Order: sequence, then C-alpha cells, then structure tokens
Amino acid sequence: MNLVGDLLARDRRTRDPALVTPDGRERTHHDLITNGYKAANVLRYLGVRAGATVAVEPTAGFHTTLAFLGAAAVGAPVRFDPAAGIGAGDRVVLAPVATADALDPAPGTNLAAFGGPPDRPDTTHWEKELWSENPGMPPSDVAPGDPVVRGADGDVSHRDLCSLAAAAVETADIGDETRVVLRAPFSDPSALAAGLVAPLSAGGTAVLAATGDGEAKSDDPRGDVAVAPAAATVPEPRRLDPASIAPPVE
Repeated sequence: MNLVGDLLARDRRTRDPALVTPDGRERTHHDLITNGYKAANVLRYLGVRAGATVAVEPTAGFHTTLAFLGAAAVGAPVRFDPAAGIGAGDRVVLAPVATADALDPAPGTNLAAFGGPPDRPDTTHWEKELWSENPGMPPSDVAPGDPVVRGADGDVSHRDLCSLAAAAVETADIGDETRVVLRAPFSDPSALAAGLVAPLSAGGTAVLAATGDGEAKSDDPRGDVAVAPAAATVPEPRRLDPASIAPPVE
C-alpha cells in the first residue's frame, strides 16, 4: 500500500471492527469507509482539492480520523495544528467547537467545528454536513510521493507514511484480529502510522485512547499493543514506541 486513501477501497468494507473511539464506541470497516467518503465530500464542498492543506485538531478521535482519511483520499495534506493552519492560510481548519470561536481565519480559509453546533454562523457545523453528505467517493488524482501530512519537521508523503505503517505491522505482528491502542496525538507522524494506518491496513482495529499526554485513562488494557512514547505508562501487554519504528528505506 502506497496511498493512505487505499484504506477506503470499497472491497475493504467488512463488518469487522475498525475503530474504537475514546468514548468506547465501535465502528466497523464498512462504517469507517462510508464516513470517510462523506468526509472527503464535505472537504470538497469547503473548497479542498488536491494540494490544498487541511488543518485538523491533533487529538485522536472519530471526526479527526475521518478528516484525515477524507483529506488523504482527495490528495490534500493534513496539518495537525489548527492555530498554525490559520496562520498559514490553509484551505480548511477543523477544530473542536469549544476552541473554534477563538480562531480568526483570513479570507480563503473555511473554518469548521465538530462537537456540536458552532456559535458563529460563518463556521461550518462539521457533523451536520457530514451526516447529510453523499457517501460516494469523489474522484481524485493522488501520487505516492505527494504529501499526506505537513509536520513540524517537514512534509511526510503517502509512500513514507505507509512504509512506516508497514514497518509497525511487521515489528508488532499486527493482524486482522489485533487491537492497537493509540496513546499519542495524530501530530506525531510515526504514532499516526503505527496507531491508525497500521491496524487499518492489516484489517485490525485502531483503539483511540490518547489523552494528549500519552498517559492511560485507566488501568484496564483496551487492546493488544499500545502505541505510546517510551515514558508513558500503559496497561496493554505489549508496547510499540513510535520513535523506534525504522524509517522507510529509499
């Protein structure tokens, strides 16, 4: 797999679990793919095309996952920093409704909020648009060398993120029955690759349990492998430190 958007291929739509959000709710691969299509269409409605940047809240959650997958599918790199996205004039900035009102986008940037209806009429209500959107996948032209993440240390291509995910699958022996618990934010590309892309690519389950500081919310394990920084305390029986994943070999 060389494109993150390949995770949304129609032939991957099974009823097996794909994602567990911090509230404990479970979505199947079918649910995730269908909603990924909808997210891609919402972003296109907001003006996103291949090459345009989408800034997204870095906390791992359902809507941030959909925004990432939808943006990747249409060829739009994601910056996991809404404030930086405002400063850079990114095409769309997606933030929690509690913080969206503090953002002041310039003309050309569309602000969207999730977690409830926004107070400002010029801010798009993400969930409202998502649930009413067409579930068909829009056309896209994406190459493996195109950027998929705009990180603090530079851009990461689809090919490189998928290579990191493949390395995580091999290192942690991730399969279609493995539950990988992500205890780090999406803003760490290695954690994003190991904790989300890797289990989804293997047909397994990504369990989102990040708190922002890498600490577990409880003493009860939520899966088989924890993707977390080396200093974090985790209850899962196995750990995969994102910093330990071998970088892709050119």
